[in-house]
Amino acid sequence: MSYNDQLTAEDTSFQDVIHELLFTDAIPEVKKVLPEILMVSSYSPRECGIATYSQDLITAIRKKYVESFKITVCALEADDQHHNYSADVKYVFNTADSNRYLSMALAINRDTAVNLILIQHEFGFFSNQEELFTEFVKNIFKPVVIVFHTVLPRPDEKRKLYVQKIVNLAQSIIVMTNSSAEILIRDYNTAKDKITIIPHGTHLVPHADKETLKSKLNLSGRKVLSTFGLLGSGKNIETTLRALPAIIENHKDTLFLIIGKTHPEVFKREGEDYRIKLVKMVKELKLHDHVKFINSFLPLPDLLEYLQLTDIYLFTSKDPNQAVSGTFAYAISCGCPVVSTPIPHAREVLREDAGICFDFENHLQLAEAVNSLLDNTELRESISSNGLHRMAATAWENTAIAHTQHFEKLERNKMKSEFVIPLINLDHIKRLTTHFGMIQFSKLNQPDIKTGYTLDDNARAMIAMCQHFELTKEPESLKYISIYLDFIKYCLLPEGYFQNYVDENRSFTEQNETTNLADSNGRAIWALGYLISLQDILPEKQVKIAEEILDMALQNVSKIHSTRAMAFVIRDCIIVRKSKSQ
Repeated sequence: MSYNDQLTAEDTSFQDVIHELLFTDAIPEVKKVLPEILMVSSYSPRECGIATYSQDLITAIRKKYVESFKITVCALEADDQHHNYSADVKYVFNTADSNRYLSMALAINRDTAVNLILIQHEFGFFSNQEELFTEFVKNIFKPVVIVFHTVLPRPDEKRKLYVQKIVNLAQSIIVMTNSSAEILIRDYNTAKDKITIIPHGTHLVPHADKETLKSKLNLSGRKVLSTFGLLGSGKNIETTLRALPAIIENHKDTLFLIIGKTHPEVFKREGEDYRIKLVKMVKELKLHDHVKFINSFLPLPDLLEYLQLTDIYLFTSKDPNQAVSGTFAYAISCGCPVVSTPIPHAREVLREDAGICFDFENHLQLAEAVNSLLDNTELRESISSNGLHRMAATAWENTAIAHTQHFEKLERNKMKSEFVIPLINLDHIKRLTTHFGMIQFSKLNQPDIKTGYTLDDNARAMIAMCQHFELTKEPESLKYISIYLDFIKYCLLPEGYFQNYVDENRSFTEQNETTNLADSNGRAIWALGYLISLQDILPEKQVKIAEEILDMALQNVSKIHSTRAMAFVIRDCIIVRKSKSQ
């Protein structure tokens, strides 16, 4: 009997597969195995600030590094907490079960997919289980990074030894503020090179119109103060309630929103005692028309809407050792002017006119600060703008990049990130562009027509839109190219020199007489040359107009003495010459 005669049906199937591989072009797809990071943290749907933080961080990392590595979650729970998790959650860790610490460490060690462990640490997660937690970390034979959400200064000896054990067992420590890093170095003798500072992430918010949002949520005509987060006595909301009478005396349309349900851990111990206390204060102070409770853990889109319509955000924590606040960070990202107690996060972010700090539990200072802001719209807008600019670097996208670079450094050649370039978004450029040209400035994402127009901005915009058309061939880009080209032509004087500044009424301003316009002239010449270089794909009419303008402008290039402007002109000549020779 031949070999083939001995094959079973299953063997025959296997033989067919081999034949397919050997004698056809079919190649099976080999799935890329990504290195895996396991995040040990509370996680959504658990209602907890760190759970929200962790979900936001994972979302941002996945968005920016789709094919670089995998992130899974070991969700922290206690005895009475049982949640239905998403597919993100690989393990569930009951921190109240003393037997779970060793078994979880062993499971992580056996999991060959996991390369690195990132632990989000908060003292409350492992309350009364500190020794077991240090044993858990000690028994993990893989790199461990620990993020300290709280760093307490001047610790007693027991706390100090506990933190020092954790630090010594971890490969790296992450904190979110400079103050936390300084405390670890000063009070816990932590080596500076073991600490990495990565600020708490914030959302990049589109910023809808405040009055439109107020109308949507039936808050029109009110000056809105707000605070949010899971309620507990540490929030010290009673300070705001005591301040409200003095605020309402000057601003009778004030409404204070208290957004958030009672913290689940507080509810277990105390029920709704704290909320009941606040409701009683509202009644005693006759504030029922000026205080609204929103007893809910809001979905992120709803929360961001409430923050965007807020005129002033109030952060009144009475804990001087609270290192960082996610609620505080989210409020600033929504453009809220912030009045805050001086926790370390606030002292670092609200410096230099980016907000106002007041003393812990001092309702008189709080009332004074709020009234000063409500009295001065310009000051509110200035503080809002300063805060947004201060926090821009801490967008979740940047936080994701910082974490990823840190992981790469720790894992050396085992992990290589591949950054995903975001899709081109022209919304703001289009929003700033009228039929006449691109407006010079905006307030947040709202065009400010009072700032007028400039040749500089329209030249840049034309180059960008030419590049976009070259890349995508989208017909709409041609419309914007024509607008910017017509604006450049509008700015050309008969003697062949460009003006730069045009007001909202389309008149040249006096600023043209007092400012050196060489750079703007050079940039306009460069933009014209760039358009001409695309003559094979752009409409003939646009190219002809650009050539006519350029011919006039080049008559005066010998009068340009700015080095940068000269470079723009030279670049234009190279681009045009190259395009003509092709």
